This record gives sequence, structure tokens and C-alpha cells, in this order.
Amino acid sequence: MGIKEFMQNITKIPVTIITGFLGSGKTTLISQLMKNPLGKRLAVIVNEFGDIGVDGEILKGCAIPNCPEENIMELANGCICCTVADDFIPTIEKLMSLSPKPEHILIETSGLALPKPLLKAFEWPAIRSKITVDGVIALADAEAVSSGQFAPNIAGVKAQRESDNSIDHETPLSEVFEDQIACADLILLTKADLASNSDKKKAKRVIANNTTRHPPIIEVVEGQIDPRLILGLEAEAENDIEQRPSHHDNEPEHDHQDFESAIFNIAELDSPEILLNKIKILANEQHILRVKGFVSITGKPMRLLVQAVGSRVRSQFDKMWHPDDIRRGQIVVIAEHNHINIPAIKEILES
Repeated sequence: MGIKEFMQNITKIPVTIITGFLGSGKTTLISQLMKNPLGKRLAVIVNEFGDIGVDGEILKGCAIPNCPEENIMELANGCICCTVADDFIPTIEKLMSLSPKPEHILIETSGLALPKPLLKAFEWPAIRSKITVDGVIALADAEAVSSGQFAPNIAGVKAQRESDNSIDHETPLSEVFEDQIACADLILLTKADLASNSDKKKAKRVIANNTTRHPPIIEVVEGQIDPRLILGLEAEAENDIEQRPSHHDNEPEHDHQDFESAIFNIAELDSPEILLNKIKILANEQHILRVKGFVSITGKPMRLLVQAVGSRVRSQFDKMWHPDDIRRGQIVVIAEHNHINIPAIKEILES
């Protein structure tokens, strides 16, 4: 065994956890890092919420020699922080058994994942001596945060609660957001080009009010950032878990029963606008938080990739249909608990 191989065997593989709310730009960031990995051999774990591997498909389409398709693994239909023993640990072990070994691992959590339980997984004896958390990167959508949607005024809510018995607690979305921010070593304020200067300043104030650690906040557009700011933080985050507070610190375990998802088949459509308009209706009338999936458009040789956060929709033709493919689309919708009304959603999609 040469010196290089020996050092690779005794050096811990750095892992970057990329977290953030639904549609904050995690997949876009990772695809940019894959294009410029600083010469490192990368591996990626993508945690989807729902059975359709949209984000994994996108990243596999970006595969390069330093991050081939076999180095991109998906954990579908289960929150990574809730399935540590069953899914996450075996996947990490599988990545570490690759030849050649990855030199840096990126983990894209689902928008619903809480980062702290995932950090605790790095204490597991099977992997503790082999990998280290290089850093936790939290992405926050500038417009969404500035609106106060995911960071309510806690003092104001408390005052209202004391005077109004109908207010009982903060929304689950705010807790997810706050936990992700509180755990971060670096915060990326994404889609900065879509927000005004005043909104960006407001978003930064909201973020600052939800963390005691005050990590750097960097504005980002389309995932464009110097990879040296992401890879190589050397935070060893698994060693200071207690300094990263969470709403769930005093709970023995947690789940995501506050959220539900459902999958719908979509018949071939005459134009993209038909689906885009339906998604906006779902957001406004059915309180759907996120939609993502693929559809077929008549006369188009490529399938249409659709991703939406609320009523804000992005779409692109991403992959050729094969002659043997059944040209039928599928989308997954995500909403808070009790907001998945399958008959109503189906009626909107089929109308």
C-alpha cells in the first residue's frame, strides 16, 4: 500500500449536509458543485419526500467523471432523519465501499428533514471513525423568508395566545425552518435576484433572530457560489451538536405527521400552461406547498420537468422520451397534515 492509499484509509471523509425548506434551491446548488468540485471525487445522497425521484434524476443528468452516476444515491419516500438505521447508515457504508472512494460526500436532505437528528447519526460507531461533518449549509428563499411565512414573531404569537384562546402554537413549517437555521454553519440566501434590497435585508434580520450562532449569510442566485466557501469548512459539526438548538431537543423521537404527500398520474397534455395553471390553483385553493414531477406534452420529444413552491412554478424540458416509454406523467404533491384532499386535487388535475 502506498502512502496516498494509506492516508486515504485513515483520513475521515468530509460530508456536507445541505438543508433548506421546500424549493429553496438545494438541487441547483449541488448541480453547480458537481460542475466545479475543486478536483475532489464527489458522492451525493439525495433524500426525496415521495416516491418520484425528481431531484435524483436531475443530478444524475449532471454526472461527470468526478461524480459518476453510480456515486449518486437516492433515499426515497422516507425522511433521512427518521430512517437513520434503515436507510442512511447502509447508504453511507455503500458509498465508502466504492472504488475509488469518494473524497467528499454531499447530502441533500428533503425540505422536511431536521438536521440535528441527522447530525447525531454521525455518532454511530459504524461510521464515526470514517466520516466527519464538514459543515451544515442551510438554504433560505429570500422572498419567502422576508414575507415572514417561515419565521413568525414568537413574542407576538405569545402575546396573542394570552389574549386569544384560538391560537395554540406555531405552524410546523416555522419549526422546520428555525431548526435548519439554528443548526447551520453557513446560510445561503437563495433566489436573491427575485427579492428587493429591502426584502433581502428583512430576510437577514429574520434569520438572525432565529439563530444564536450567527453564521455567515451569503446571497446566491441559481446556485452560483465559489465552491471553496462550501467544501472545506472543517466544522466537525458532529462534535458540537449541543450548541445547535432544536425544537425537538426534549423529545425522545420525532416524525413528520404534520406533512403528507400523494402521487397522481397525469395524462398527456396539449401544452405546459395547462398544468402550470392547475398547480397555481392547487396552491391557492388546496394549500399545496410543493409540487414536483414529470409530464408529457403532445408533440414534444422530451418530458417536461415541473417543480413548484406554492404558486411559483418552474419548468423545463429535461429528458428525451424513449420509443418504448408510456408517455404518462406523474407528480407528487406535499402539504401540511389534513390538507391533502385527494378527490379535490384529482378533480383539479383532471378538469
